[in-house]
Amino acid sequence: MLTTTAEHTTPMQHNKRLAAIDLGSNSFRLELGRIEHGQFYRSHYLKETVRQGNGLDDQGHLTLQAMQLGWDCLTRFGEQLTGFNACEVRAVATQTLREAQNREAFLEPATERLGFPIEVISGEEEARLIYLGVAQALPNNNERRMVIDIGGRSTELILGQGRNPQRLASFHLGSIVWSMRYFADGEFSAHGFQNAEHATRLVVANALPNFTPDLWDVAYGSAGTVNAVADVLVACGWPAGSVTQEGLDWLLGQLLAAQTIDRVQLPGLRDDRRPIIGGGLSVLRGLFGSLGICRLEQATGGLRHGLLQDMLQHQ
Repeated sequence: MLTTTAEHTTPMQHNKRLAAIDLGSNSFRLELGRIEHGQFYRSHYLKETVRQGNGLDDQGHLTLQAMQLGWDCLTRFGEQLTGFNACEVRAVATQTLREAQNREAFLEPATERLGFPIEVISGEEEARLIYLGVAQALPNNNERRMVIDIGGRSTELILGQGRNPQRLASFHLGSIVWSMRYFADGEFSAHGFQNAEHATRLVVANALPNFTPDLWDVAYGSAGTVNAVADVLVACGWPAGSVTQEGLDWLLGQLLAAQTIDRVQLPGLRDDRRPIIGGGLSVLRGLFGSLGICRLEQATGGLRHGLLQDMLQHQ
């Protein structure tokens, strides 16, 4: 199991430290720490809301501004990696760079600034790593799990048991792309949410036979959108640790009552999540309906923890 203690440590010995970098569509994340007795202990964690997924133009090219924001962030990350060896670092990029027609124009300077290679991983590899990251924080038992991860421009579904992912799927939908498509004017309406939820169901429809409720015991939600929704619900008095259909219905009612993004005043809603809460909520509600979910447990692990787990297994 990875351990995410926050204390700072003395300089780590060669091959006794690891660093994982996740270049997501909404945020870039860096986690580094030391290895002791086969376990990882966090010493430093950085997250920057780059929102690169907003930076694709109509031709699927990253704008110069979007690339510059990413380069600036990776320069700061690179400063934290001074002295690390190549075998101690893994950096991956996800859906935005899978889509970007000019990704090489971004990646060459990005690699130079970070100081380490950046791998653009497939949707299935992203799903596999997400499951590893979620599973390492859970008991290693025979529980059949479904894991959902709603990112900025992709959503992953995974079935697994114990530490082993068994069925993987990745879809082109997420909090950023759905917000840009269905709530671009910043207005919330019942019609807009109906359209966004219906579109979610259409995107995942062909995969549903592989994720029916009889195939899993517990559903877990990982990363940004699920955590953002859970934070709001807890701050407003809902039980911690899970998201229910009733909670999603309540949150939808709050957004519809506010009518516009600017008028949303909800405890627990961070400023960086405000512009994409509509898209994220609509995807989550669509998945609840399509997959027959009544309750989604909040997972503590995610993609970067899966990267670290993968590296630990190859030490």
